[in-house]
Amino acid sequence: MHTATESDIVRLARATKALALTLAATPTFEKNAALEKIAQALENNQALILEANARDIAQGQAEGLSKALIDRLSLNARRIHDLVETVQQIVRLPDPVGTLLDAYKRPNGLHIEKVRVPLGLVAIIYEARPNVTVDAAALALKSGNCVLLRGSRSALNTNRALVEIMQAALVQTALDPGIIALVTDSDRAAVSELLQLRGIIDVVIPRGGSELIQRVVNESRIPVLETGEGNCHVYVDGSANLDHAVKICYNAKVQRPSVCNAAETFLFQKPIAAEMVRQLFPLLRQAGVDIRADESIRALDASVTAATEQDFDTEFLDLIVAVKVVADVNAACAHIRRFGTQHTEAIVAEDPSVIDQFKKGIDCAAVMINASTRFTDGGEFGFGAEMGISTQKLHARGPLGLPELCTYQYVVTGQGHIRS
Repeated sequence: MHTATESDIVRLARATKALALTLAATPTFEKNAALEKIAQALENNQALILEANARDIAQGQAEGLSKALIDRLSLNARRIHDLVETVQQIVRLPDPVGTLLDAYKRPNGLHIEKVRVPLGLVAIIYEARPNVTVDAAALALKSGNCVLLRGSRSALNTNRALVEIMQAALVQTALDPGIIALVTDSDRAAVSELLQLRGIIDVVIPRGGSELIQRVVNESRIPVLETGEGNCHVYVDGSANLDHAVKICYNAKVQRPSVCNAAETFLFQKPIAAEMVRQLFPLLRQAGVDIRADESIRALDASVTAATEQDFDTEFLDLIVAVKVVADVNAACAHIRRFGTQHTEAIVAEDPSVIDQFKKGIDCAAVMINASTRFTDGGEFGFGAEMGISTQKLHARGPLGLPELCTYQYVVTGQGHIRS
């Protein structure tokens, strides 16, 4: 029932949800045509996007945002090109809507099909990552879902520009621009209000730090598709190819430290610890990494900072790494079970039995074997993009791509069947 005193957020959510059934029935070629228009519009309006982003960055710097958060917030020509390419990749992916998951005939003659259908209206609450605005909108559109975006105040100018560009592109298509909606109220109370809209919003996805995720999980009356923080580890076994180990550790920490799939802790088996310190630490220092290590590592390099238990329990999202020597793969797994967040864990090893022990000894969404943790990503997995990295175990786990933004429906066909 609608009331005369409904807030702007409720009215926006209702208006967006009203378009859900129409979008769910939209054929693939129309959705792809709309995404092509969005990609072109983003490319054509690069200057407008960068101008809006520059205002957000200036405001963030004035407010003392950390270097890591400024990096998350920042767009440049390369990152906008990547956004355009992401949308184009999503165009090329199969449409999950209508996929037949199962089909069978019952002894009584009923024919039963299990078919993928969109979730409906998906809300995503996220922090200073304006690329999420485009990723989420494109994934939602292709999977037949309307989307309600609520980014952080620090990215409001950029998010508003991106959504206005995408909506303007949709005006030129068969789709209603209202299928992509942005909550511009930056007050924390707006999130609390949004989380109460059970029956209007079908699923809410939080994407950000631990505080945001826990707030959404604890406050929401809407089903939550939970993404998780990434306290990720790289374990280097005594059987490892050390050239590979050095490259993997360096990449996992340094390539982009402000994201959830960056490594936060290195675990070295004792026989190779000294050589890893000799080869890796100079590279880390050159990149500006603050190394915090246990006493075994400090005995090899007294210049590193002593690590605390809190260091091993922290998702730094910065050029900081904790390092520890462990006896073997079982000790590495025990450490990960204690401090890990079930996101991504990596092993560098050549011994198949050790690799097998590692896979069986941890519980996480993605296990990397002789590869960087940075590969846990929708684009790298071939999904075009992702709504986030799910660390939960129900419905979807790991990068949330197009199929994970669908549920399913049973279609039962009879010939005048009645149940006796």
